[in-house]
Amino acid sequence: MRTFIAIDLDESLKTALETLTGEFRPLAGSVRWVGKTGMHLTLKFLGEISETDAVRVSSALEEVAPRHRVFALVLEGTGAFPPGRSDPRVLWVGVVPGPPLLALQEDVEREMEKLGFEREKRRFHPHLTLGRVKFPSRLDLLVQELEKHRAEKFGEMSVRKFTFFQSTLKPSGAEYTVLKELGLA
Repeated sequence: MRTFIAIDLDESLKTALETLTGEFRPLAGSVRWVGKTGMHLTLKFLGEISETDAVRVSSALEEVAPRHRVFALVLEGTGAFPPGRSDPRVLWVGVVPGPPLLALQEDVEREMEKLGFEREKRRFHPHLTLGRVKFPSRLDLLVQELEKHRAEKFGEMSVRKFTFFQSTLKPSGAEYTVLKELGLA
């Protein structure tokens, strides 16, 4: 099963981001936009794992959750990967990297490493993917529109839990199933 660990967004934030992507859609036909149900902040992508490993991951995450308190998650700014180019691959909304979020992500990363999952080599750059470019093309108008929202605040929420998800890839996009929700202290 294909799995990852993430913070699911409040409905109000999902609605705000859905409105934002609605503004961007007419500017780029070559983008696969993330639907409202797929909006989340990934803490750790695990990839394909066995059911036995899923049980081990769930147990490890049960140890992580009580070590962290409820905290505020702030969505701010837009951008693209790779940055500064007119042919981006991923379009995103930024997440303010506050100490509680960074501590939770690092704790998850460390516990998964203990289970044999490879540590992410890139520095954690908290973001919510809005869309993925299906094929390289010049997206100058879209990049300009993203730039207009670079410093905009899109809202905030209290993070009370994080979730261990299964992801099933379908022609219509990824479908997510909750394997375990883990409440913070």
